[in-house]
Amino acid sequence: MSTPAPVLPDVAFLEVSDAKDALRVTLREQRRHRHRHPVGHHDPTCEALTEHALQAVAGMGAVAAYVSVGYEPCTRLLLEELRSQGVRVLLPVLGPRLSRSWRYFAGSDDLAERAPGRPPEPSGQPLPPEEIGQVEAVLVPALAVDRAGRRLGQGGGWYDRVLPLRRPQAPVFALVYGDELVTRPLPAEPHDVPVDAVITPTEWFLLQGSAFSGR
Repeated sequence: MSTPAPVLPDVAFLEVSDAKDALRVTLREQRRHRHRHPVGHHDPTCEALTEHALQAVAGMGAVAAYVSVGYEPCTRLLLEELRSQGVRVLLPVLGPRLSRSWRYFAGSDDLAERAPGRPPEPSGQPLPPEEIGQVEAVLVPALAVDRAGRRLGQGGGWYDRVLPLRRPQAPVFALVYGDELVTRPLPAEPHDVPVDAVITPTEWFLLQGSAFSGR
């Protein structure tokens, strides 16, 4: 049984950046309300999301992903499963002078909080932002996605800067709960990169108009 979509405030009268902030407040609160316990363990929802994510990237040798925190859809089991299948997994890290850098996942035991307020990161020498050009797909966090692929992120601007550096043929997958795929258009700015597909605990699918619809 599907979960009703979140009730979003009317933000049409706001500037785009303010509209995004207002929606983030609502979506974070509704995520906390519906998913009362932070996803830090491999519960059935995590296992189901992992199954569909593995289907989405089947046959790929290298992907970029992220370490889930708080109430985000769980990616920690996914990272281990990908590694066990021999897939190289690139994770975001803060590099020198707060640069957006990467390192490859080397197992959960290697993850540690290496910067205040940041998700756990692998150890090792940071790799440059352009390393994202080595992967075949990018799995990104999102608070919501609309049917046109507009993604509402957490607001840090990480992916606004690095997604243009990926291979042209590398699709972008957003991981959300099923009720966070919304019908109302989300606010977007010219630098926002649309996603090509959505992965939820119940399914994964390419969005209409995606350049990868033939995959």
